[in-house]
Amino acid sequence: MKAQLANRPWLALGIGVALAACVPWVASDFTASVTLACLMYIALATSWSLFCGATRYLSLATSAFFGLGAYASAVLLDVLPWPLVIVSGAGVACGVALLMGSAVLHLRGTYFAVLTFGMTELIRHAVTFVEKQVSGTVGRVLTVVPSNETVYLTVLAIAAAAIATAIVVKRSRFGLALAGIGADEQRAQTLGVDTRRAKVMGFALTAAFAGAVGAAMAVRWTYIEPAAVFSPFIGFQTVLIALIGGAASIGGPVVAAIVFSLLAETLRLQLPYGYMMVLGLLLILCVMYLPNGLASLWQRGGAPRSGRG
Repeated sequence: MKAQLANRPWLALGIGVALAACVPWVASDFTASVTLACLMYIALATSWSLFCGATRYLSLATSAFFGLGAYASAVLLDVLPWPLVIVSGAGVACGVALLMGSAVLHLRGTYFAVLTFGMTELIRHAVTFVEKQVSGTVGRVLTVVPSNETVYLTVLAIAAAAIATAIVVKRSRFGLALAGIGADEQRAQTLGVDTRRAKVMGFALTAAFAGAVGAAMAVRWTYIEPAAVFSPFIGFQTVLIALIGGAASIGGPVVAAIVFSLLAETLRLQLPYGYMMVLGLLLILCVMYLPNGLASLWQRGGAPRSGRG
């Protein structure tokens, strides 16, 4: 029984990847585009939850790592093969996260959230300044891009890797260390956990996935600029999806990403502000009645009942 429960996430992941991989060849271009948006936010929300859901650190730096990956892709796309472009985007974001984490991860709560958002804005303005000084323009035109199917399968692979990493980390000593930090950081230190190292590593791991997604998604636009790829909306939506789905779970952010990506496509054209209103309303309801997110619904329903009855 325990072996079956342990293998259930891997089975669900395998089935989900197999079904998603068929979409570009059996569905319309619009359906494939919506699915791609779902996969993007699955990767972002799952990787964000991997660190922030366990440690309860509220990071608002996702858009910074996404944007860094996008610009790395724009710069390197003409000189490197596609797989190395993705790895480079992840590496640049990971390197910046190591520096950022070393500087701000001694803080937590509101201070950490505000600082990560402030550093995101600093990175965006720094990229804008460099672009103006070096190329004389703010954005970049992407001329040589891979096919839509290649981009889709790449984002699918990143999303699958993010979920697989979350499963492995949650069952590892590293995952226990992150959970211990979230429960009581001082107690974790007294038990021998190197909390600073664990936090920086977890933060960098989250950033690597966001950078890889940014590198892959950059080619979906023919022209990128800092205002678009460093958009706070990307970071805030990632956080809201993870919190509403249940940041401490693995399946919650996945389900929430699918639901809200579909809602976005349904409401954005008909009611431009309706999507954000629905998102905000669901966040309020979840905070009031489901503090552990939507995942608590099936966790509660599947929990074994005590007693003889």
